[in-house]
Amino acid sequence: MAPTAFNHIVKKYDHLTKSEKKLADYIFQHQNDVEYMSIVSLADICNVAEATISRFCRKLDYNGYNEFKLALAKENSLQHEGDYSPNLDDTDDPVISRMQQLFHYDMASLQDTMSLIDSPTITQAVEYLNQAEHVYCIGQGGSMVMAMEAWARFAVVTQKFVWIPDSHMQAMTASLSGEKDVIILFSYSGATKDSLDLLRVAREHHTKIILITHFRNSPAAVYADAILLCGSKEGPLQTGSIAAKLGQLFLIDILYNEYCAINMEETTQNRDTTSLAIATKLL
Repeated sequence: MAPTAFNHIVKKYDHLTKSEKKLADYIFQHQNDVEYMSIVSLADICNVAEATISRFCRKLDYNGYNEFKLALAKENSLQHEGDYSPNLDDTDDPVISRMQQLFHYDMASLQDTMSLIDSPTITQAVEYLNQAEHVYCIGQGGSMVMAMEAWARFAVVTQKFVWIPDSHMQAMTASLSGEKDVIILFSYSGATKDSLDLLRVAREHHTKIILITHFRNSPAAVYADAILLCGSKEGPLQTGSIAAKLGQLFLIDILYNEYCAINMEETTQNRDTTSLAIATKLL
């Protein structure tokens, strides 16, 4: 059997530096939490440098922190295989049981997102959208789908929203954006290279940036004018989870409804117009 992440740590513990041992001790005590933490969050809570975490992971024969987190997630998954949340409806049907768990997990995502909402930040973000000439909806991987959802939601009431799925086109758009434009970036981790590259360029052009993420202190947050947090915890083995998407969809809907509230006459008229336009396509 291949050695586990914890076996690696135990085996090499005596050869770790003081900072690395502090990191190892935290991981031992919070093994079920670390797989959900970004490198920034872990560095902050352990009071060590991000470089220390990367060096620590390489000493354990992992290529980096993400590979180490994946190993932790697999190990935790094996340890808890067969463990389930309490069955609230006391059913013996395994399908019903799994559906109940998904339901409560998804509801928890919405509740967590609601608890993280900051009303002044929502108001500021909506004001950016209201004043913008163009709003570019951007994301990579699974987050690209969320960017499309934002564009599709607002397309009913305004043409200023644009969805850009291709990373090259995103880079070009950022390079030509300006102070009258807004970028809505969807990035659960807030730490993807393509996202950081385009945000850096957009910031140089004084483009307003709304970041929808799970991590307030993510690398992307440095460039954001408004940060909206989705509440679902997503580990390496849960990438693209529906729960995380539900939190982001909730934030999209909040922005949409607030935008319509301050542009009531225009959005009502446009909603009637677009509804009429697609009416003939319905059987």
